[in-house]
Amino acid sequence: MISYITGILAETGTEQIVIETNGFGMNINVPASVLSGLPPVGSELKIYTYMYVREDMINLYGFVTRDDLEFFKLMLNVSGIGPKGALSILSYATPDELRLAILTDDEKKISSAPGVGKKTAQRLVLELKDKISAPVEDFSVKGAASDLSGGVVSEALEALGALGISSSEAVGAVKKIGDTQGLSVEEIIKLALKNI
Repeated sequence: MISYITGILAETGTEQIVIETNGFGMNINVPASVLSGLPPVGSELKIYTYMYVREDMINLYGFVTRDDLEFFKLMLNVSGIGPKGALSILSYATPDELRLAILTDDEKKISSAPGVGKKTAQRLVLELKDKISAPVEDFSVKGAASDLSGGVVSEALEALGALGISSSEAVGAVKKIGDTQGLSVEEIIKLALKNI
């Protein structure tokens, strides 16, 4: 298996890149999130890869971080999700956002990824909930729940949910506010809506 490829970014497409290394051009399928953050063509690049082998094809899937790669491989273990589905989900959300959505049972966030239905999102949450840990970012779901469970913040989160905002988006938006002490429910809601 090829763990990673380092080379010159030769081409970019809508779903793939080509990295030239030692005279070979490696065609690598990547999520949209990778495409949007690529350096210019001709730059050196390191991509972590997963080789998917079937009797009629061999494909490479690439990611900028090892965390993206590990989450991709984790999703492949969920029944009904193949490489294209996992790539689509990672194009729509980062691994940390997905962890938060899974741990908060936010199937709506996952099913809003192109090509992912409600049943697939439910299966993803069900099968991965016990296999993942809280987001790597500066807060964990448990920490977020305890930090955000106090009075006005809790009310603001409920109000954001009533507005149709997913729980993971609401928690993320409130966390971006920072210190919420002394703020009213209405002020927290207004500031959170600016962060969405």
